Amino acid sequence: MYQYDTIDKEMLADRSAEFRGQVARRLSGELTEDQFKRLRLMNGLYLQLHAYMLRVAIPYGSLNPTQLRKLAWIGRTYDKGYGHFTTRTNLQFHWIKLKDAPDILDHLASVDMHAIQTSGNCIRNTTTDPYAGATAEEVDDPRVWAEAIRQWSTFHPEFSFLPRKFKIAITAAPKDRTAARVHDIGLVLKRARDGALGFEVIVGGGMGRTPHIGPTIREFLPVNRLLSYLEAILRVYNRHGRRDNIYKARIKILVAALGKEEFAKQVEAEWAKIGDSVDLPDTELARIRGAFAPLGFETLPDRSEAFETAKASNPAFARFVRNNVKPHKKSGYGIVEISLKAIGETPGDATSDQMDVVADLAERYGQNDIRVTHEQNLVLPHVKLDDLPEVWAGLAAAGLATPNINLVSDIIACPGLDYCALANARAIPIAQHIAEKFRDQDRAEQVGELKIKISGCINACGHHHVGHIGILGVDKKGEEFYQLTLGGSGAEDAAVGSMLGPALPYDKVADAVDTLVDVYLRERQDGERFPDTFRRTGVAPFKEAVYADAH
Repeated sequence: MYQYDTIDKEMLADRSAEFRGQVARRLSGELTEDQFKRLRLMNGLYLQLHAYMLRVAIPYGSLNPTQLRKLAWIGRTYDKGYGHFTTRTNLQFHWIKLKDAPDILDHLASVDMHAIQTSGNCIRNTTTDPYAGATAEEVDDPRVWAEAIRQWSTFHPEFSFLPRKFKIAITAAPKDRTAARVHDIGLVLKRARDGALGFEVIVGGGMGRTPHIGPTIREFLPVNRLLSYLEAILRVYNRHGRRDNIYKARIKILVAALGKEEFAKQVEAEWAKIGDSVDLPDTELARIRGAFAPLGFETLPDRSEAFETAKASNPAFARFVRNNVKPHKKSGYGIVEISLKAIGETPGDATSDQMDVVADLAERYGQNDIRVTHEQNLVLPHVKLDDLPEVWAGLAAAGLATPNINLVSDIIACPGLDYCALANARAIPIAQHIAEKFRDQDRAEQVGELKIKISGCINACGHHHVGHIGILGVDKKGEEFYQLTLGGSGAEDAAVGSMLGPALPYDKVADAVDTLVDVYLRERQDGERFPDTFRRTGVAPFKEAVYADAH
């Protein structure tokens, strides 16, 4: 992974010291809350329902054991002993005292971490495939390009006060694990017939009040022209983006208003003016790429006798392998997904003790590499098959071996009304109730891949629009109701879900999901996934069953 240099470290120290002075002025009353708000948001500090929340940046979801242990220590020392991993692959602490915030930033800086650009109308954390560098599917390591974007975008003077927040995702594999098509900019790495690398450039995706699947504005952008093309896109957005209406400020609104062709035309014209002055020189690209050079993999056989024996003798381990271990590009290795969705727990939460366990396992068995996923789980991307039984045992002892990756209880949920001042309804208890419905692991595996995503308000932090089953909390005269959508996807077949029908009360949602799954199992053909069945049958059989049961 990328190692911060002297300039990076000095920048973090200076930023932390600057914020310490700002906090002192707020605590003394020299700054009002309104005056302080913009300053704290520039350092990832939010004021939520019950306390301050600090959002820590995890660039492209990549951590080493020292960093994860520091996060664990901060959670134990300054919070309530846990942290919450988000769909942006960052980590949030929800119970921070303002007086402690500067000390926390100092501790983060000591391990090359920070909270810069995790809030505000700027370019947020660029996300990428959590299997980067480990999967044989990828055409190139997308972390190289995510790091280039991080360096280019951090404190970029022209793009620090955009019309609205801005999010970029990069994928380099046919299977999109980043939701690239629902980002402000989605980048899909491809290789041309002549072997040249380039990006498909998707602009104007997003969720919230007006969900959009982003259109492709350029089919193939040579990789060495990436930064100048991004600069052209941002300049067009900065020039025309709405600043008078927060609900129409995202780039998706601009792309829809201008039309894909006109927007692309303006970007190309701006790009021609810029030239290649901001693109990475080959020497700098080589330096960044060197940080992601292949690790020292051993030459191992495809088959591990210890691994096969453990699977044959232990059904629980075999189930974990079936659902949570993915193929690695190197023989004798596996990619291990660690579910943060244990039945009855809060999706995305990890205790400080659990973070320490993962750090230890990564250090001992995982080449010091940990990833955070868009779906609020963790990954050990490089584990020998021989070591998998020990890794599984360590995870199981810590309550981290739930074998449900991509299954019905692997639910994305925002913090909702339990924490967020913007929310209309709770999301966490709904996720917990649904997961309880599918505690039977045999039934969950029978259902197969099913993406449930829950948001507590229209801001869609839980990405409900693109859930196979999406759930949106709404307020009806002080009562919590939930609208259900079906058939969405955030993957390579990206689609916005279709409304099922009238909103359901809080106590009917889990039963409704159970009914939807029953209909799916009855209707599916030839191993179809849930969205495939829904797209074939339409809403009618699902709607009829749910509302018959609801009444």
